[in-house]
Amino acid sequence: MKGTRMAKWLSLLVFVVLLLKTEGVDVGLTYVQSAVPKGAVCLDGSPPAYHFDKGFGAGINNWIVHFEGGGWCNNASVCLDRRDTRLGSSKQMDQTASFSGYLSNKQKFNPDFYNWNRIKVRYCDGSSFTGDVEAVDPKTNLHYRGGRIFVAVIEDLLAKGMRNAQNAILSGCSAGGLTAILQCDRFRSLIPAGAKAKCISDAGYFINVKDVSGAQHIQEFYSQVVATHGSAKNLPASCTSRLSPGLCFFPENVVSQIRTPIFFVNAAYDSWQIKNILAPGVADPHGQWRDCKLDIKKCSSAQLSVMQGFRTNFLSALSGVGSSPARGKFIDGCYAHCQMGTQETWMRADSPLLAKTTIAKAVGDWYYERRPFHEIDCTYPCNPTCHNRIFDNNRRSDD
Repeated sequence: MKGTRMAKWLSLLVFVVLLLKTEGVDVGLTYVQSAVPKGAVCLDGSPPAYHFDKGFGAGINNWIVHFEGGGWCNNASVCLDRRDTRLGSSKQMDQTASFSGYLSNKQKFNPDFYNWNRIKVRYCDGSSFTGDVEAVDPKTNLHYRGGRIFVAVIEDLLAKGMRNAQNAILSGCSAGGLTAILQCDRFRSLIPAGAKAKCISDAGYFINVKDVSGAQHIQEFYSQVVATHGSAKNLPASCTSRLSPGLCFFPENVVSQIRTPIFFVNAAYDSWQIKNILAPGVADPHGQWRDCKLDIKKCSSAQLSVMQGFRTNFLSALSGVGSSPARGKFIDGCYAHCQMGTQETWMRADSPLLAKTTIAKAVGDWYYERRPFHEIDCTYPCNPTCHNRIFDNNRRSDD
């Protein structure tokens, strides 16, 4: 009996691996050596890097530049913990990445963008690509240069053909989704004036709310990130001219001033925000939220009520997006985080739907101006198409 169960599990594993192989393509790592003389380096001083799958056919002059997520480091001690990992050093990065979903090169999985030049920029600075501190502490060898990396990567891609871009998208997931918001207008200024440029943030709309203990945890944390990395100079001046720089890390305080068209994909019950903003460990010393954060089906009625309050706050913070057709939003009622980079949530027969529309169709329609898309889902658990995240308690998730 035990052997039979093992055989079934192995068969299932083989099936999943084969499915991933058919849906994704492995793309090698490119080091941006030209960035090093500019001081545009990872936390450990190594060159930044990206994965680049070249466009073809009618998409040869179209570009997606997608920034990876992975949280932030808010002081030297935390940044030291990241420095010798893939989130702080290109020396530790995987040599290949699987492109699927929004980055797929197959028309049936990604009909609007499959033949574009698709770049995934690896995250190794801990500041959502905003930092710029000239001095390097000889004791730690920490380099806070995320803002320089952003510019150096774009310049490198311009030299590799993006200077001829007809269409260009800046996008990102999680901390990279925040990059797509904070650097949206800068991206527009760096690429050719004749290119059609837009931005897409996937799970990057982090909100400023109190945690379950009543503390302003995320506000203090973001202020520390901005101070540690010297990010103020790379945050939108339209915000820093009226608010403290730490507050300008929150999309709700910058979105109304963004001039470039932008689309937001986000879960109203964003799993990262529920786990780390609403109910971080420091606010839940007795672990009352532990099981709920791992699996929303294990939340008590009281916890679900608190999460409904979070959704209300999220939608309030999102109000600055407005309803212009130059903007767009797909806000589902799922317990999820980063839904564009995996095939199952981007576009598949069982993908999440809003107004009978997949994320892929909504984003494509908006980008090509076939129709505007501004949809906000009903409250949990009303949407049966959701792919709600279930977390392994023993595995750390930065995205």
